[in-house]
Amino acid sequence: MKKRINRGLRISRYVIYKETLVDYKEHFWSFLGAFIGIALIAFFQSFILTKEENIFLIGSFGASSVLIYGAIQSPLAQPRNLILGNVISAAIGVSIAKVLPDIIWITAPLAVSLSIVSMQMIKALHPPGGAAALIAVIGSEKIQELGYLYVFTPVLTGTLILFFVALIFNNITKHRKYPNDRRFGHSIKRLFFKKA
Repeated sequence: MKKRINRGLRISRYVIYKETLVDYKEHFWSFLGAFIGIALIAFFQSFILTKEENIFLIGSFGASSVLIYGAIQSPLAQPRNLILGNVISAAIGVSIAKVLPDIIWITAPLAVSLSIVSMQMIKALHPPGGAAALIAVIGSEKIQELGYLYVFTPVLTGTLILFFVALIFNNITKHRKYPNDRRFGHSIKRLFFKKA
């Protein structure tokens, strides 16, 4: 009995820690990818917009960065989920804000819950998508004024910037492969890192 308990503890420790232990090289690439991705979005924001118009860099991009640079093997971090999840959710958030503009206690939960169900239905669940929907409803006046333009910029534009940076930094080493689809990952490696 004692052997079975000890074996169970060893297995559970391995499973729990195996998922959370990341070596220093992984930390480096996660840091670098996230830094460059967010920096590019912030650069474009500062280059194109004034400081008072800071609408290009939204909070959901931070959460997307955690997934696509720090948990690259997660199904929630894959390109389909990243792009479709953010875009569909943003569109739902804008639609809800337009239909029910001044009822925050209905619009906020409705935008988030409808975006979750929509992402589940199209098999593109990406948790930061819920934030993109919520930002469309509770965002500043400038975000509200964007209307459906919010879906294209900042959401789609910023998501694509993060995605392309992830393709580069998550495929630089042989230990990191993004996305999970091997055919796609090998094509990206050949495209960017051909051997001379």
